[in-house]
Amino acid sequence: MQQHLTIVIAGAGIGGLAAAALLARAGHRVTVYDQFEEARPIGSGLILQETGLAVLGELGVRAEAEDLGAEINRLWGVAKETGRAVLDVRYSALRPGLRGIGILRPALFALVHKAALEAGAEIVPDTRILDADRSAGRFTTLEGRTLGPFDLLVDALGVRSPLSGLPRHHLPYGALWATLPRPEAGSFRSDALEQRYEKARKMAGVMPSGRVTTDGPETVTYFWSIRSDKYPAWQAAPLSDWKREALALWPETAPLLEGLTRHDQLTFARYAHRTEARPVEGLLVHLGDAWHATSPQLGQGANMALLDAYALSWALAGPGYLDHRCRQYDHLRRQHVRLFQTMSWLFTPVYQSDSIALPWLRDWLAAPISRIWPAPPLLAAMVSGALGSPLKKLGLGPAR
Repeated sequence: MQQHLTIVIAGAGIGGLAAAALLARAGHRVTVYDQFEEARPIGSGLILQETGLAVLGELGVRAEAEDLGAEINRLWGVAKETGRAVLDVRYSALRPGLRGIGILRPALFALVHKAALEAGAEIVPDTRILDADRSAGRFTTLEGRTLGPFDLLVDALGVRSPLSGLPRHHLPYGALWATLPRPEAGSFRSDALEQRYEKARKMAGVMPSGRVTTDGPETVTYFWSIRSDKYPAWQAAPLSDWKREALALWPETAPLLEGLTRHDQLTFARYAHRTEARPVEGLLVHLGDAWHATSPQLGQGANMALLDAYALSWALAGPGYLDHRCRQYDHLRRQHVRLFQTMSWLFTPVYQSDSIALPWLRDWLAAPISRIWPAPPLLAAMVSGALGSPLKKLGLGPAR
């Protein structure tokens, strides 16, 4: 049985780089191919849950991530029409001391990128992977070059990966994102992700997202929900038109929006919901959004990718032939993936859709019930990624 493998990873995102670091540390020869001239992050702020933080702990960068990030203890959302709190999730309802960490994607990327390099992984830029020979262990590039053979291929190319099926369901709503300096004075909580809603058609959010460097300025991530088919019209209209709409929903965001003067200061993210039916195909395994993608409503994307990376390294360290160890990777993650894909599919339309009935039920039925035990700890378990006990299954510690 071969213990040390030659492994190639397509995609230098958070999940791909974490997998590279863990696998290289285990003694495998790891090469990462990325399409950009220089590997770089895409996206704005995100929340690291305890699931992702535990994996960062295995990489030796958890303390740095917590130092760069901002502590989040609560998710708090208010409906504009009624002034009622319709989202109130407190991490402490699950267990004292539990929290999330709001962090900028460039800060997290730098940590896992450094870990991958220090572990001995080779990162090859400016190489776009288009296809894979799943039986021979080869990749084909945009230029028609063949790479390999390798013992194992890893697809970490994200939701639009050409190595997996096309997104099965493009979600009608996406979001505009911007990273902004944290106002010196204002009504935003320093330890909460706050949101405002008008039915489910409009949603704005503000999340503390820490710093890029330890001596850098504190930031917040602002996001605005928008229908994907409305994005071209948003681009064509004066930015002032949208700012009036955004301020009407949430007047307290005025200090943030003052700094937005150009459309290109906001990045549009289009969402899709898909789950690869076969995360293991011969010598190819899918990881992160290339396996399971959805809207970021539950804040699990990066955390799920980190869990996948650890599960893959853990499975490959086990006994048996390679195909058995790859199936073990699928087994370790499948239940948790299915659980959170289902919950995201159910919850996303409640906050991002054209429905009239769903936000009414959210505001007048679900919100009051969510304050009655056992709802508070269950909601905290859902938001923190602890449902399904993924950490316990991977031997990383208790999770409820």
